[in-house]
Order: sequence, then C-alpha cells, then structure tokens
Amino acid sequence: MEDLEIRRAATDDVPAIVAMLADDPLGARRESPDDLTPYLTALERIEGDPNQHLMVAVRRGRVVGTLQLTIVPGLARRGATRAIVEAVRVHADERGGGLGTRFVEWAVDRAREEGCQLVQLTSDATRTDAHRFYERLGFTASHVGFKLQL
Repeated sequence: MEDLEIRRAATDDVPAIVAMLADDPLGARRESPDDLTPYLTALERIEGDPNQHLMVAVRRGRVVGTLQLTIVPGLARRGATRAIVEAVRVHADERGGGLGTRFVEWAVDRAREEGCQLVQLTSDATRTDAHRFYERLGFTASHVGFKLQL
C-alpha cells in the first residue's frame, strides 16, 4: 500500500470516477459516463464547500478508488459533528487487496481530525458483500434508511 496516494479529486479524475460509479448493476442504471457535464458541475459545487471531501486513491498515476466524505455539524447528540461516507468505489481489478480498508480507514481518521463523534454511511440493501466489509471495519447496521426521489 505504500505506492498508494489519497488526494482530493480533480477535474481530470472525473472520467475514472464516473466509470467506477457505473461499474456495477446499480450504477449502470443510474450513471452516464457518456455525458460528464453534470458530474463536472457537481465537482465545482463540491470544491466550493469546505465540508465536502471528494477523494481519489491513486496508484502509479491511475485512479483506483473514490469516496466522498461529508462533515455535518449538528445539534443532535449534544451538538455532535458527524461524518458521512458516500459513494465508496474501488476499481474492479484492485478489489480484495486491502485498498478499500485503507481508504475507509483514511476517511475515519480524517473524520476524527475534523472533530467528528460519529461516522455513518448507507449501503444499498442488495450490496451484501459491502455490508460484510463495513461490519468487518467496525460499522454496525443500526438504522433503517429511507429515501425519497425528487
């Protein structure tokens, strides 16, 4: 893992990020690597918000992972700040080698540095392998999540 760099995503990384987001049955239905315009617009918004950290893992100049870490100050839990980990992806040919563990551990460490008292994430109910992965890292399936498409 010593040849792994974790850094903020840049405009040039967007095609690789979108390709990873689209590289599974769920992502293939909701992502569109053929038109990067909405992703580039989103990156501009992310870059303008200091509580957003869109990160990439890079090995030998190639983007091999991505995640987004969001810092959320709040009143609940005695004014606790929480971190939300979202859109974790590891390139298909990098899975199983410890990259995902290293990347999520980076996010947890960064959340601590930001003063967070809680790290939370959601995972689609069909992603049972991901659930086992997160549980192995110490996360507990403590809540039921709800979404409303707008």
